[in-house]
Amino acid sequence: MRYTLKDGKTFVRAARKAIEFYLKKGNIVYPEEIKKYNEKVGVFVTLRTYPKKELRGCIGFPRPVYPLWKSLVLSAISAATEDPRFPPVKIDEMNKIIIEINILTEPQLIEVEDPSEYPEKIKIGKDGLIIEYGPYSGLLLPEVPVEENWDEITFLSYTCLKAGLPPDCWIKLPVKIYKFQSVIFREKEPNGEVEIVDLNK
Repeated sequence: MRYTLKDGKTFVRAARKAIEFYLKKGNIVYPEEIKKYNEKVGVFVTLRTYPKKELRGCIGFPRPVYPLWKSLVLSAISAATEDPRFPPVKIDEMNKIIIEINILTEPQLIEVEDPSEYPEKIKIGKDGLIIEYGPYSGLLLPEVPVEENWDEITFLSYTCLKAGLPPDCWIKLPVKIYKFQSVIFREKEPNGEVEIVDLNK
């Protein structure tokens, strides 16, 4: 998976266009410029307030179920209107919101002999995590432990909590834990320049 900054600019502009069109008209539109991106990948779209960069919505597809062009638009609109943690975004907010897009690699099951090995199999600043146990599942993107200054054990614990499970579920329950990587494209300001985010800076 290799996407350039030029691709990222296209993705971010298309996400903004799709959100704003939906908020104005109530219709889902797939901008022509992204329809060439047919490969199936996981996508997450995150909306943050500007300039404080507080979370305003985040929804996506962890697994490669749709072509990128479709996943991107559906994730963008859902992040703006369906994140249960926030009221729906209003159109006049869009000039105070920055858009961030994660394009995910396919999640890989972390195989261990003993749960105590999980922390050493995770790299902060590179990996995102998915934990699954029966009907429960939770995902945290790679930037979350960097922003929160977590170590590997804390990262595992919060992914358990995201799944609605106890924080020590990764030790005490027969969970499945997957890791994935992502390339992150983010607006520097609303409607502004787009950058590739380096989590290891």
